[in-house]
Amino acid sequence: MLKEESQTAAEGRHGFQAEVGRLLDIVAHSLYSERAVFLRELISNAADACDKLRYLSLTHPDLIAGDPELKVVIRADAQAGTLTIADNGIGMNREDLVENLGTIARSGTAAFLKQATGDAAKDLALIGQFGVGFYAAFMVADKVEVLSRKAGETGSWRWRSDGKGEFEVTAAEREKRGSDVILHLKPDAREFLERDRLKKIVTKYSDHIPLPIFLADDGKGGGKEERLNEASALWMKPKSEITEQGYAEFYRHSAHAFDKPWMTLHFKVEGVLEYAGLLFVPSAQPFDLFDPDRKNRLKLYVKRVFITDSCDELVPPYLRFLRGVVDSADLPLNISREMLQHNPVLAKMRAGITKRVLGELEKRAKDEPESYADFWNQFGAVLKEGLYEQNDQGDALLSLARFRSTASDRLVSLADYLGRMKPGQEAIYYITGGSLEAANRSPHLEGFRARDVEVLLLTDPIDEFWVPAVGAYKEKPLRSVTRGSAELDKIAGTDAEKKPAPPAPEGIDGLIALFKLALKDAVKDVRVSQRLTESTACLVAEDGDLDINLERLLRQHKRLETGAKRVLEINPRCQLVGALTKRLKAKGNAEEIGEAAWLILDQARILQGETLEDPTAFARRQSAMMKKALES
Repeated sequence: MLKEESQTAAEGRHGFQAEVGRLLDIVAHSLYSERAVFLRELISNAADACDKLRYLSLTHPDLIAGDPELKVVIRADAQAGTLTIADNGIGMNREDLVENLGTIARSGTAAFLKQATGDAAKDLALIGQFGVGFYAAFMVADKVEVLSRKAGETGSWRWRSDGKGEFEVTAAEREKRGSDVILHLKPDAREFLERDRLKKIVTKYSDHIPLPIFLADDGKGGGKEERLNEASALWMKPKSEITEQGYAEFYRHSAHAFDKPWMTLHFKVEGVLEYAGLLFVPSAQPFDLFDPDRKNRLKLYVKRVFITDSCDELVPPYLRFLRGVVDSADLPLNISREMLQHNPVLAKMRAGITKRVLGELEKRAKDEPESYADFWNQFGAVLKEGLYEQNDQGDALLSLARFRSTASDRLVSLADYLGRMKPGQEAIYYITGGSLEAANRSPHLEGFRARDVEVLLLTDPIDEFWVPAVGAYKEKPLRSVTRGSAELDKIAGTDAEKKPAPPAPEGIDGLIALFKLALKDAVKDVRVSQRLTESTACLVAEDGDLDINLERLLRQHKRLETGAKRVLEINPRCQLVGALTKRLKAKGNAEEIGEAAWLILDQARILQGETLEDPTAFARRQSAMMKKALES
């Protein structure tokens, strides 16, 4: 994020954050192969400013009085070497200039810098994700000025920067509302002063913008401005008249993105309700996807008049990755944000749009599973929020859900899992963890792997919440392998798996009793394990307790101070347990067995990914045990 570091009353100078030079360098060099997109970004910003003013003028007509025809005008001055993109939209005051142009990517700057790779293609998509389109101007300009006057205010302001270390905001003069973005072009960017070049760029990138774009007279056209774009609402056109390129450019305009849309939905609904929509699923995560506010970014129009670019009532929060436009013919033009929250027309539109989007995703999942896997990797965690919210689309969302599992390298559905269940298996088993690797390494999986029982590997934090909320799928309960008893003896295996397991060593009950006595209140219980085949021990949550991974998450976020006591399960066929049983039977040294019990408990904690309560005691016991083994 850019910070205001210094300011004088005379000049209003501000310091950019030290990282800004690197960030702007990334922007300029990553976009170099598509240098012309700077103009698209500036035109899109100008169009947004006009849309916002049009909406405000519905309730405050005085804001637009005297200049009601909203438009964007491009001026090229070859003699001065400047290119100006002007609009008569809402404009900005001093505070707006500092906040909007002095803050690159808002809170996403650090993430942008962290993910930047130096690869032009990859960083190009990042620029769209992190909302730094305005700064593409520095690809072609060595200095950028913004002269602006906010609608309804009398003062004007000038923002100026070379993009290297500082920007300044000073008082200025502008006769009317709106903004002029003035680019002082670099010597190698003079091509963008040529009228034919500018016409081609606008036709390619901005023809669909529902606002007239003009090219100012260069002195040879008799003082007339030349109209460059068609300025029609693309979403109202028939699909047959729109090319794939046209859809892609509209997506980039409406979402301020640089990636290609993964899926496009263009529809028109007629009947009891009348509305049209042009929606896109991005191919990459927007930078604010996991913002706590969970706001969607769909633009709502009423009879082609812009109303808002953040209507949370249009789609549920778990579809907030959608971008695009919805245009209603039934809502009143003067509808307020407060009225939107309780409007029955909007509620019906929301239900229809949600059903349509989920239906299209279902088709993609069936017809293009590999492509759908890419989508799920980007947005699956967000869709699963809908499962926790217990809405009427729960069945559709469950059918869309995909998971990693111990049985396949590919994503699997719950239907796939049911088709592979073993005879006698009564539950869908899963394990949660902080990462796929951590979940896959868990000792809790050993017995399930030995019997070839598939286990779902869940690694998103939301998994800890939606699974208990859903509870079951097709009457099969969802059961964690880290809770309760494994019940593996009820599941039929292959002939090799049906071979009787080696008997538990004689005296195991005495060892368990001594472990309980030594560990006392450190664990809830100690018992023989069915789920372990290789590891010595593991910790298990009782059925009524929090799952182990959920408890860890809550403690990390300071939502839980102390956790529940766990059950320590001992593998009776482990060589170490067998040796301890023999040692107890031969020498009966309770103190020695007690020290071993604490070592095994700490090992189980480490395998669980927990921090040891007393690492010093663990190190002491381990050293003493090794010393005794070497001396014997």
